[in-house]
Amino acid sequence: MDSYVVNTPQREKKIMKVTLVGLVVNVILSAGKIAAGIFGRSAAMLADGVHSLSDLLSDVIVIAFVRISSKGRDKDHEYGHGKFETLATLIVSLILVVVAAQMMASGLKSITSVLRGGTIPEPGYVALIAAVVSIVAKEILYRYTIAVGKSTDSPAVVANAWHHRSDAFSSIGSLIGIAGAIFLGDKWVILDPLVCCCISIAIFVVAVKMAVPSMKELMDVSLPEDMEQEIVSLAMSVEGVKDFHELKTRRSGLSIIIEAHMVVAPDITVDEAHMIATEVEDAVRQKFGPETQISIHIEPSIAAK
Repeated sequence: MDSYVVNTPQREKKIMKVTLVGLVVNVILSAGKIAAGIFGRSAAMLADGVHSLSDLLSDVIVIAFVRISSKGRDKDHEYGHGKFETLATLIVSLILVVVAAQMMASGLKSITSVLRGGTIPEPGYVALIAAVVSIVAKEILYRYTIAVGKSTDSPAVVANAWHHRSDAFSSIGSLIGIAGAIFLGDKWVILDPLVCCCISIAIFVVAVKMAVPSMKELMDVSLPEDMEQEIVSLAMSVEGVKDFHELKTRRSGLSIIIEAHMVVAPDITVDEAHMIATEVEDAVRQKFGPETQISIHIEPSIAAK
């Protein structure tokens, strides 16, 4: 890890801006796709429009939770509010899982219907145009949102970006089905649910990859072993540190929380021991970011186990 993002008003402003832009785009696309589905006689586009409505929910969640996570420490949250953003990431990931499951169920239902001799109404060109517009708009929105998510180191925004892309994927399935029905005949409409099922699997995989780290953080899972070893190495490199043990680590949003015992020579003053501890804290914060929270218990070497 070479660079770190500080939780500042500028960071919150960037996140709010990209999420509000996404919310406005989703409102317009949802209304447009539902109308195109109705007037273009396309069940696929109608379902795609309903899917876009779920993006609105994730936008609202990100706006609400990121604003809370940007608050500093208070009496009830002495380690800050960073985990609210982590919780938002988990919620959006779970929404993606539900979206993937619904897409799979819908696709399998349509495939079963066609195999049993059922038919799907031939859609109109308005539905085809709506699918193309949706794909382009959502891909642009995905790229914009993912860039902001990475620059602000916000997993919630990254998760929301993938929610935008899941909508683009859904529209791709609709486009294939609608185009197949218009240009190749009714029997090719089955392409829509087939592609829909494949896309749902991809969305599910992405959702799980985002949900697992969030769940680990909310459950206070320790940092990776290599990071813990690096923390110990940084501490031991400071002159006066005899040992650095009882290390406990966890993550809270942008912050890394560290607790440890530091062993120093028994004949130094309290002030000298404090200065050594401060040097260790400065070294760790320089490496892992200024929002790193460190609590060090000082022990004389004769008390070390």
